[in-house]
Amino acid sequence: MAEHHYMTQEGLDKLKKDLSDAIAQRPQIAAAIAEAREKGDLSENAEYESAREAQGLLELKIANLQSMVINAKVIDESKVGTDKVQLLNKVKVQNIALGTTMEFTIVGESEADFAHGKLAATTPIAKALLGHGKGEVVDAVVPSGVMKLKILDISI
Repeated sequence: MAEHHYMTQEGLDKLKKDLSDAIAQRPQIAAAIAEAREKGDLSENAEYESAREAQGLLELKIANLQSMVINAKVIDESKVGTDKVQLLNKVKVQNIALGTTMEFTIVGESEADFAHGKLAATTPIAKALLGHGKGEVVDAVVPSGVMKLKILDISI
């Protein structure tokens, strides 16, 4: 059974565009293979091997994107609550040991972008926060140890 990929409609639209762009590259790869094939002996033709490898990588990328699109589950943002941390919530937390605060939105794996405040639900911090409410203190097991995080706010 395939694994569901939870995402926003925006994330699904981006995946579909990436898939379309990848499929559009097929003719260029086919042309490069044909051109390299015309140059003679394929057993010693580095251009041909390179083009075939590029084709293989492109087809793998297309297959992965198709799988993600097929198994996408779009989250209805209107049904996202703020009583407990869940996907699509913006969460403000305080690192108790350091006294610092962080704010991020918890998203599906394919939409994660830490530089833009989007944290994948599969990360240790997000996993620790999911299902907990405002004011609760949770332990997030991260590579450097255990972080005690207090949930300061949950919003959409």
